[in-house]
Amino acid sequence: MSEAGDAYLGVARSLSGRRWIGPTLEHERQAEALAQATRLPPALCAVLARRAVAPDQAADFLAPSLRALLPDPMVLRDMDPAAARLLQALERRERIAVFADYDVDGGASAALLLTWLRAMGHDATLYIPDRIDEGYGPNEPAMAALAAEHALIVCVDCGTLSHGPVAAAQGADVVVLDHHLGGETLPPALAVVNPNRQDEPGDLGHLCAAGVVFLLLVELNRRLRGHGVQGPDLMAMLDLVALATVADVAPLIGVNRAFVRQGLKVMAGRQRPGLRALADVARVDQAPNPYHLGFVLGPRVNAGGRIGAADLGARLLSTASLAEAEAIARQLDQLNEDRRALEAAVRDEALAQAERRGLDGPLVWAAGEGWHPGVIGIVAARLKEATNRPAVVIALDGAEGKGSGRSIGGVDLGAAVQRLAAEGLLLKGGGHRMAAGLTLATDQLDDAMARLSELLARQGAGVGGAADLRLDGVLMPGAATPELIEALDRAGPFGQAAPAPRFVFPAMRILDARRVGGAHLRLRFGETGGAQLEAIAFGAFDTALGPALEGARHGQFHLAGKLDINSYGGRNRVQLRLDDAAPA
Repeated sequence: MSEAGDAYLGVARSLSGRRWIGPTLEHERQAEALAQATRLPPALCAVLARRAVAPDQAADFLAPSLRALLPDPMVLRDMDPAAARLLQALERRERIAVFADYDVDGGASAALLLTWLRAMGHDATLYIPDRIDEGYGPNEPAMAALAAEHALIVCVDCGTLSHGPVAAAQGADVVVLDHHLGGETLPPALAVVNPNRQDEPGDLGHLCAAGVVFLLLVELNRRLRGHGVQGPDLMAMLDLVALATVADVAPLIGVNRAFVRQGLKVMAGRQRPGLRALADVARVDQAPNPYHLGFVLGPRVNAGGRIGAADLGARLLSTASLAEAEAIARQLDQLNEDRRALEAAVRDEALAQAERRGLDGPLVWAAGEGWHPGVIGIVAARLKEATNRPAVVIALDGAEGKGSGRSIGGVDLGAAVQRLAAEGLLLKGGGHRMAAGLTLATDQLDDAMARLSELLARQGAGVGGAADLRLDGVLMPGAATPELIEALDRAGPFGQAAPAPRFVFPAMRILDARRVGGAHLRLRFGETGGAQLEAIAFGAFDTALGPALEGARHGQFHLAGKLDINSYGGRNRVQLRLDDAAPA
C-alpha cells in the first residue's frame, strides 16, 4: 500500500525516472471486502476498488447493459423539437443537410445520421468544412449556401457557439447535436441538444457527439414505433458510437462503457464496409479493442480532416459500397503516413521549445510559425502524455494563430479556454473537458498563455508529478493466467477515466533479455524451475529502460506493466507489456 507522498515498494525513481504510486490502505480494504463478498479474483477486486465499485454493484458493473444504462433521450433539453423536426422533414420529403466537424466524432456522428436517414429512404447532403480554409464549425457563407437549398440543417459535433452562422441560415431550420461547452446564450437554432449546455445538470456531460446523435436516433425510433413503423437497427450502429467515444477521449464511465463494449462486438462482425476496409488496410487481424479504435483506426479516419479532403472520414464511415470504402481507406492510410512525417517535425520543435520554457508549470505550450494546423492537436496530446500537464500547441500564421489543446483528468480545459475567450484574450475558443481549440492574435500570445496557465492552476493542474506511475497492486508470475486476463477484461473497456490495470511483479529475476525489432525489448523473468513469464517493452531503447535491462541477466527487478495475450504462431501466451522497472 501507499499513502499520499509514499513511493510504492520504495520506488521513488524508477529506471524511467518515475515515482510509483500504489493503492491506498482504504483501497486495499475495499478490495479485500469485495473479494470476500463476491469471490472474484483479488486482482480484479483491486481494479474494482479503484473504480469505487461496491460489492452489491460488482455484477452489474462487470456486465454493462445498454438496456440498463441508456438514459431516456427526453431528459436532454430540446430533444422533443429536434426529433419532431427530423420526422417532419422525412414525412414532407424535405432536403436535409448534415454539417459536421472534420474529426472522428464529427465523421461518426454524420455517418450515424446519414445511415439512419438512408435506411428510411432519404439521402441527405453531407458538408464538412475545410480545416484550413474554413476552420472549425459552421461558418456564415456555408450555412447561407446550405439554407438556400435545404429546409433543415443538422449540425453535429459543432454549432453550440455558432450564433452568427446559425443566424445566417435564413429560410432553413437548424438543429444542433453537440457536446462542446455551451455559452451563456444559445444560437438561434430550432433546437440545441447538448448535455453540456449551461442549463443542463451535466449528468450526461461525458457523452461525445456521436452518443448524443445516438440518443436522438433512439427517440426517433421510439416515435416511429408509436406510429406502427419499424425504424432502422440501432444496435448495428454502435460500432460508430464506440469509435467516436474512444477516439474523442470521452470518459469510459456510465453508458459510454456499454456503448464501447457493445460497439466492439458489432465491429468484430465486420459488417460496415468503411470500418472493414480500414481495419484491413491497417492490418488489424484480431477482434478490435479500444487500443485499435484510439490509435489505429481513429488516426486514419482523422487524417483526411487533418491534411487531406475534410469529408473523407465521414464518407468512409457512411458508405454502403465496399469498393468505395476500400478506395477511401487506402487514401486515408497514405494520408496518415504523410501526417506522421508532419507531426514528427512539429513535435520535435514543440517539445524543445516547451522544455526551454519549463515543464513543471500548470500548462505546457509551444507556438511556431508555419506549423501545419492539422497536426497541432496530436502534438498537444504528445506533450500532455510526456508531462502529465494540459498542453496547447499553436500554429502561427502572421498576425494570427490557431491552437489546439489536450487536458488531463480532473482539469477542464474547455471551460478555461472559453473563459479566456470571454475575457477578450482569444479571438474565439471552445471545446470540452479534455480538448479545446482556439484562435488568437499573435501579439496576445504570451498574455493569453499566462492567463490560461493561471486558470488551469486554480483547477489543480501541475500538482501531480509528471513522473508518477499508478499501480493496482502486486502479482506473481504463477497468477498471470489467461483466466485472470479474461476476468480483468470484464472491468473494461479501458481508456479515458478508466485506465487499464497495471501490476508489479516484485523482485523478479531476469532470465533472458534481448533487443528485438530495433527499439523494443523482449525478456523472460521468474525463477529457474519455477513459474516464468515473458514481457515486451515497446520502444524501450528510446528510453533508459532498454539499456538498463538488456545487460541485467539474473539481476532482480520490480517489473511493472499490463497483462495481455500474445497471439503468435497459432499459440496464445500471457505476456507483460512492460511499462517500467526498478532494481529490487
